[in-house]
Amino acid sequence: MMERLINSKWIATVATIWIQCSVGGSYTFSIYSSTLKSTQNYDQSKLSTVAVFKEIGGCTGVLAGLLYSFVTLDSHRSNSTSRLRCFCGPWVVLLTGAMLSFVGYFFMWASVVGLIHRPPVALMCLFMFTAAQSHTFSITAGLVTGVRNFPAHVGTIVGILEGYLGLSGAILIQVYGTLFQGNPSSYLLFLAVFTPSVSLLLMYFVRIHDINSEDDKKHLNALSVAALIMVAYFMILIISENIFMMTMASWVRIVTFIFLLLLLIPTPLGIAFKAQMEDTQRLLLLQTFSTKPIIYLKKISTSIVHDPVEYHDHELPVDTYQENDHDSTFDDILILQKDMNLQQAICTENFWLLFIAMICGLGTGVATIDNINQVGVSLGYTSIEINSLVSLLCIWNFLGRFMVGYVSDMFLQRRGLARPLFIAITQATLSVGYIVIASGFPKNLYVGMILVGVCWGSQWPLLTTIISEIFGVTHLGTIFNTISIASPIGSYIFSVRVFGYIYDKAAASSGGDQNNSCSGTHCFMLSFMILAFFALCGSLVALLLFFRTRRFYDNVVLTRLRQSYKI
Repeated sequence: MMERLINSKWIATVATIWIQCSVGGSYTFSIYSSTLKSTQNYDQSKLSTVAVFKEIGGCTGVLAGLLYSFVTLDSHRSNSTSRLRCFCGPWVVLLTGAMLSFVGYFFMWASVVGLIHRPPVALMCLFMFTAAQSHTFSITAGLVTGVRNFPAHVGTIVGILEGYLGLSGAILIQVYGTLFQGNPSSYLLFLAVFTPSVSLLLMYFVRIHDINSEDDKKHLNALSVAALIMVAYFMILIISENIFMMTMASWVRIVTFIFLLLLLIPTPLGIAFKAQMEDTQRLLLLQTFSTKPIIYLKKISTSIVHDPVEYHDHELPVDTYQENDHDSTFDDILILQKDMNLQQAICTENFWLLFIAMICGLGTGVATIDNINQVGVSLGYTSIEINSLVSLLCIWNFLGRFMVGYVSDMFLQRRGLARPLFIAITQATLSVGYIVIASGFPKNLYVGMILVGVCWGSQWPLLTTIISEIFGVTHLGTIFNTISIASPIGSYIFSVRVFGYIYDKAAASSGGDQNNSCSGTHCFMLSFMILAFFALCGSLVALLLFFRTRRFYDNVVLTRLRQSYKI
């Protein structure tokens, strides 16, 4: 019984949540960037170059996707593949990410404390790239495994995992404030040891399981509530410490940190054990009292239909158990479809529509987040207010990642609304947020950043979910990480070529000081109007994708509503 509890998709989900919460080191770059700059004698330009490689490493996870696809090949393809899968799995991807994380952060720490000679900027960029690249392996292993374990609730599970990923930065900031306040070099060593250790300890539990339950949604909702409670707790801490300028004593920080651990560790674990106990008891009851044979069926993937796929009796692609002549809900039975690999996906119009939409949505969002400090200074915000904005942005980011998965699942199942419509809606709302920021009215950043944080955060789970449904889950990691390259591309276009150019030009024309700073709404108004225009363009592109895939999503909904499945 205990072995069945431990080796379950619910324990795999909790292990994934904990891993996601540990990989936010790149989100806390501002903590150790100052010591990196001072010890390596960098100017702002060199530090910005290192930061660019952080963005590139964190958004180019094609290698992670290819590795995941290779080590989790479907066992029915060949005998050699079956033998390979016995020894490989998501743990290989997590192990690779752990090694890269240790190498990247360890050599950065060694450079800062003088353990090795001061490396050239190019080598430091490589360290930063390696550390950020490691996160793509952990994220890919967690997200794709979650999608495979909950194929009937893809939006919900992706929203939960993406939400905890969004909170990882805030969690690590609490760790820094409790254990390493004022000592960023020790925090770098902590990242070099802590993140790989979590992956190594938990990678055994992150597995693909082929059994679904009718109560999956109920327990996923319980995990969602636990995440929302943690967000509320973070909101209380942020408001108390930053807005009301309450300085916490060391013992208060320790107490609040312990309470955070209680929310993060026992709560999800208790939900997982309860879910697996109910699933186990239900299965035992069926086996004990049913007089009819039970048929165990395999799981399938979802992707857009190009050719009909025929299955024989011995290879029916279903993922749950049912009685021979008993009508069962079709929630866990997905359309028979063929997965695409990366090469096949690139040759479709849907791939490029999604890629262009992500350049507009993710690129403009990253540009806004990267320049929020300059915007705040231009508008006369204090450093405390700017720090509060950055902390609150983590919360809005989480809410966007978390809510859109649940909401899109609900509207897909009840209203038949295709998920690309939500990309169109959120990017149109993004454009409104940019206009609000451009207006410059008092406290406008608080309003604008709510819209930007929620809508930018929602792009990531929508991207993951739509790829899994349109192109399938077999090569989800590879295709997802390829389209994610849109984020650094868009960031470079809108942050460097648009925002940076216009800001510097405005500062020069207004006679800025030696630091090339600028004050007033004219410093960034045109930039945000351009960002609003391209976000609206991205919304129109997503709307086109919605109309192209509407019939496909209609078929998905109709299939899930069928009451029986003839074997």
